[in-house]
Amino acid sequence: MNKFSIAIMMVFACLGLQLFAQSRGDQFLTTDDGAKLFVKKSGNGAICIFIHGGPGAWSKSFEDLKGRNLERNLSMVYYDQRGCGRSEKSPNGDYSLQRMLKDIDLIRQHFNADKVYLLSHSFGGILAANYALKYPDHVKGIILVSSTLNLRYSLDNQITYMGKLLHSSFTPADQSDTSLMSTFLKAKHLLTEKKLDYKMLSDNKKSVELVSSVDQQNPSDYDFARHVFKVEDYWKDYTKRTNDIKVPVLVIAGTKDHAIGENHYKTFDFAHQQIAKIKGGHLLYYENNAAFLKTIFEFIKN
Repeated sequence: MNKFSIAIMMVFACLGLQLFAQSRGDQFLTTDDGAKLFVKKSGNGAICIFIHGGPGAWSKSFEDLKGRNLERNLSMVYYDQRGCGRSEKSPNGDYSLQRMLKDIDLIRQHFNADKVYLLSHSFGGILAANYALKYPDHVKGIILVSSTLNLRYSLDNQITYMGKLLHSSFTPADQSDTSLMSTFLKAKHLLTEKKLDYKMLSDNKKSVELVSSVDQQNPSDYDFARHVFKVEDYWKDYTKRTNDIKVPVLVIAGTKDHAIGENHYKTFDFAHQQIAKIKGGHLLYYENNAAFLKTIFEFIKN
């Protein structure tokens, strides 16, 4: 997942929200607990909130690397999660799943949208699925792009793939989350030493370098990334809850997505799901943008 290794180490009076303009299309929304979130709305059509991954990344790399092409038919809302990107850290250290979901709902309410599309990437899938479980009446549809619903599964997949690249084997000492993360970081360190870490995102090194060039602008101190793995809810397997989600779901899976697991989508069982396999890895939205756009536009049209 993008920047995974970093992880360890308008006023709405009734809601207590405030918005401050930064530049055209950019705003800062202050939530009811005082967290200032970066938000930006641009495009035409139904509102679609983009939920970035990481955990602890930001929305700019997706927007800049052809993600904004979705604005032809969707009003895209890009936001950086609290403790990520251009957003401030949580003032009280609250990075619970329920707090993150409330932030998304406050954004929805600010734009006066009764129902919205949710488009997630990577770790953002956990937030998107749980938002749909908590606020089903406010979701028009979900688009899961290279998204995980089981953090442990995806980490295991990454460890296995790194072992193949390094012609080695990495096995956690036990089943604990701490042991899994320790094994992951050990493998990632060795992969980076061999200058092969780009392969976790794409076989095309130039694509990963382009993402990195955007991410170098990220002003965050990665506060969410430092807290996320301490929160038990993020470690749960949400594939088991997919059948409880009744809204339409589009699952876009990369044929070579080693960050999530190219077969992870097979564990999903949404009541109304459409599966689209697109050639590419974790950055398929950029590397195969035409197919990416076509798949999403057909989904929202139908």
